[in-house]
Amino acid sequence: MDNQKKSYLLALTTVGLWSTIATVSKLTLGLLTVIELLFYSSAVSLCVLFVILVVQQKLVLLMAISPREFLVSFGFGFLNPFSYYLTIFAAYDLLPAQQAQIINYTWAITMTVLSIPILGQRVSRNQWLAVAVCYAGVLVVATRGDLLSLKFDTPKGVAVALLSTVIWALYWLLNARDKRDPVVGLFLNFLCALPFTGCYFLWTGGGKISVKGFVGAAYIGFFEMGIAFVLWLTALKLTSSSAKLANLIFIAPFLSLFLIHFLVGEKIFISSLAGLLLVVTGLVIQAVTTRKQK
Repeated sequence: MDNQKKSYLLALTTVGLWSTIATVSKLTLGLLTVIELLFYSSAVSLCVLFVILVVQQKLVLLMAISPREFLVSFGFGFLNPFSYYLTIFAAYDLLPAQQAQIINYTWAITMTVLSIPILGQRVSRNQWLAVAVCYAGVLVVATRGDLLSLKFDTPKGVAVALLSTVIWALYWLLNARDKRDPVVGLFLNFLCALPFTGCYFLWTGGGKISVKGFVGAAYIGFFEMGIAFVLWLTALKLTSSSAKLANLIFIAPFLSLFLIHFLVGEKIFISSLAGLLLVVTGLVIQAVTTRKQK
């Protein structure tokens, strides 16, 4: 098998893993609280990332981290995993999984908006069109298609889901300037997030856990937080066209809706499908515009 086929295989595996997270998160939140899910999943991910560092022989890079880079890791760790997963898990807890996962996919558009004040970038007309189309999709999803009333079933859930996109977009904007090895950096982020997750876990009285609840948390920590990231990085290294590889990401939200319906038991609303199509259309407009600018 040549490198291009390997990259597609790895990318499709990653997309498949990403598509299961909304379902697993929703099911596990029926057994654990938000902070319990965050604490156990991030602890598992930390162990997984350490094993990956050993396998990839990157412990030398870890030991070479400067005091400044270590301190920076606390800031990154506060954003991801602590703040991001705290908010996205809360969104899954408050909203139907289909709504939370669709809103979560707008983070790339949120990054475009945040790049204006943070990076001083100019946004083209087509990019503004992409922003408008994406957030129109969010509005359709959040109101279940009743746009004139602007009535949200769970305003707090929608707000938390949108906040998660801001945190995730901010993390990746800042991460673009990060000089650390990606896997070493992610391991340090999870390590330095432990004081935040641990203190919040103890403060809220977390501790009780069911076997099924831990299995769900371990799945998220092992696959979504750990393995998927490394698989995607490897796929990008092997491919001759990262743009074609990135197109596979658009499969994930549709596959996710399928799993949510059959495994969680949610009835998929027509408004969710319409909203998702708008969000994906906005993301495609943004991707095409970005490629033309390059």
